[in-house]
Amino acid sequence: MTKEEAKAAVTKYLEDHTSDHVTFAFKNYEFDAEVEQFEAKFDIDSAIETAYQIGRNKSIIGNVKDYISMLMNTIDITPTFVYNDDAMDDYIDFLEVSLPEQVEQPGYYVEDDELVITTGSTGVGIQKEDLKELLVASLQDVSYKEEVFVIPTYITYPDPLDVAPIHAEIYKPMVNASYTTNPYSFVVEETGVDFSMDEVLSTVRGVGTNEEYRFDLIYTKPDVKVTDFGMDAFPDLLGTYTTQYVNNANRTTNLRLAASKMNGTVIVPGGTFSFNGVVGPRTASRGYKAAAIYSDGTVVNDVGGGICQVVTTLYNAAIQADMDITERRNHSFMPTYVGPGYDATVVYGSQDFKFKNTRDYPIKIVASVEGGYCKVSIYGLRTNNEYDISIETDIIKTMPKKTTGGAKGYVVDSFRVVRQNGQVISREKIARDTYSAH
Repeated sequence: MTKEEAKAAVTKYLEDHTSDHVTFAFKNYEFDAEVEQFEAKFDIDSAIETAYQIGRNKSIIGNVKDYISMLMNTIDITPTFVYNDDAMDDYIDFLEVSLPEQVEQPGYYVEDDELVITTGSTGVGIQKEDLKELLVASLQDVSYKEEVFVIPTYITYPDPLDVAPIHAEIYKPMVNASYTTNPYSFVVEETGVDFSMDEVLSTVRGVGTNEEYRFDLIYTKPDVKVTDFGMDAFPDLLGTYTTQYVNNANRTTNLRLAASKMNGTVIVPGGTFSFNGVVGPRTASRGYKAAAIYSDGTVVNDVGGGICQVVTTLYNAAIQADMDITERRNHSFMPTYVGPGYDATVVYGSQDFKFKNTRDYPIKIVASVEGGYCKVSIYGLRTNNEYDISIETDIIKTMPKKTTGGAKGYVVDSFRVVRQNGQVISREKIARDTYSAH
């Protein structure tokens, strides 16, 4: 064969014996991943070049010897298999947090005047190296087309309850709020908070039993609060984003509750905003209603459904305001209110959305849900060298709908694009997201 004929033959063989996706299974659940996401491929050109050079790359006598040897013995040339190791690790990590049985670590949240300690629950983890070895071997020997990879798992247990870091995070001395305007400076008020560590240690038992324990908090109230100041304390709009929501009473109730919880939140310089920490658990007792959510690869009704739209809106506003996004994950299916690569999802107890205020001045979140629109704005103090920042995306692959009423799937790269005076200063890749078709 010529090189071109050989390449065509090998390429056709791979097309006939491989698939563009692999399927993973855990109990009754299946997950599809695009092979392209791993950047997996064979180096066909190098293998063909090696074959072509047999009998051509030595002296006349050496070439004749190689030719005779080739006639007498079969020579196997295996094309080098390459893949993106980081991309495969990232997907296996994504697969692990997508499993329906997630470990829930012991934690806490503050509700009303109480500290609530949660003992967490057991879950499952993926034996990542075993799954990766199996996946790579199957991709390399082209044996995966009809195969379903059973995900090897193990039981994961919550960490022991450590009260000291909880106390370090909860305890605060009382501070009165203050600010000046010439120049601008700001001190955020802080209520003094404390609790009895001895009481917690003597009461909480059975980590991993999915229980809650409640303890009274000791508060010292400040005399001056941020809410005593008008918006003149936060003079500049740093970022704002709006999404439309559907006219569904339960879902709208959930959006308003979540937005109201974070509305007015102030994040000091160097401080981190945690959506789950600010909003808390989404339960019926706290007023949340049942609405559609994505769960285990399907759409179901569950309490708190829809609040990811608030998270998504906040995510885009935070990007514009030049916040450092420290924790964010995309949905398993495409939401309807933004394009691929622009969304963020949360699951209380296992998946949070967080960002850090990297500015030298406090910021204030203003959130509203009304008239069919969810809007989140971030206010603070602009500097003399501000940038225009936004998310832009490149769709790597589109997968067709699986059902008439379903949605397409995507593999998409998202970028943090920084502009000044209309000119692009930087374009930094921040994520590669995969959305399954359904």
